[in-house]
Amino acid sequence: MIQLKKGIKILFGAILVLGVAAYAVYAIIVASSPSPEDKCTHIELNIEQNQHSGFITNEIIENELHKANIYPKDRLMSDIKTRDIEKTLSKNEFVERVECYKTANNAVTINITQRTPVIYVLPNNGKGYYIDKYGKIITKTNYPVNLPVATGIMSEEYAKKCLSKLGAYIMNDEFWNSQIEQINVKANADKEYVIDLYPRVGNHVIHLGHINHFDKKLHRLMVFYKKALSEIGWNKYSEIDLEYEGQIICRK
Repeated sequence: MIQLKKGIKILFGAILVLGVAAYAVYAIIVASSPSPEDKCTHIELNIEQNQHSGFITNEIIENELHKANIYPKDRLMSDIKTRDIEKTLSKNEFVERVECYKTANNAVTINITQRTPVIYVLPNNGKGYYIDKYGKIITKTNYPVNLPVATGIMSEEYAKKCLSKLGAYIMNDEFWNSQIEQINVKANADKEYVIDLYPRVGNHVIHLGHINHFDKKLHRLMVFYKKALSEIGWNKYSEIDLEYEGQIICRK
C-alpha cells in the first residue's frame, strides 16, 4: 500500500511538472505572437550571398512584392499571408529557396537563398540561358555575370545533364575558375558531343573530348601545367589533347 501511494505521488508530480512546462511554452508563444490589430513596422530581408551570386537585391524583392500588392510593411499583421509572399518570390528564377514568417516585434522576416548559375550557354541554334549546378535552366539573361560561356551546337538536355556538372566543377576550383573562359561543344565524326576548352592564359586550345571523366582529364592537365608548361612556356603548343585516357598529346 505504501509503495502504491509513493507511485501515485510520483505520477502526480510528473503530471504537474509536464503541465507547468506546457503552460510555460504556451505562455511564451502567446506572448511572442503579434497582435492582430498591430501593423507591420518593418521587414527584415536576408539574402544569402556568395562570390558567385548577386542576381537578387533588396530592391528586386521589394519591387516584386509591391507588384503583387503583398508588400507587408504598414499592413495589419493579421492580413499578411506569409505563404503568399513565399509563393510570389519563388517564381523568381534566381530564388532557390524562400522562407517568410512573422516575429513578435511586428516585423516580417524573409530569408532567401539564391540559385547560383555555374555556366552561361549560348548555343548556335538558340537563345542564351544560364544553368545552375542542379541542371536547372534560368532563362533571364539581363544580369552581368562572369561565368564560362558554352558555345556551339548542343541539345538542351546535354547542357542540363553534362555541362552543369562541368560548370560546377570549374566554379568550385580556384584555378580552373580563373583559367577557363569558353567551352565549345561540337560533334565528332560519330555525331557525338566533344568539348574544346579555351583558357585565359596561353594560346592553346584544350581538347577535352568526351565529357566523361573530365575531372581526371583536368587533373592530368594541371600536372602537365606545373611540370612542363611552367618550364617551356604557355604558348609552346597550339593544342593540348586530353581525349585519350592517361595521355596528353601536344600539337604545335
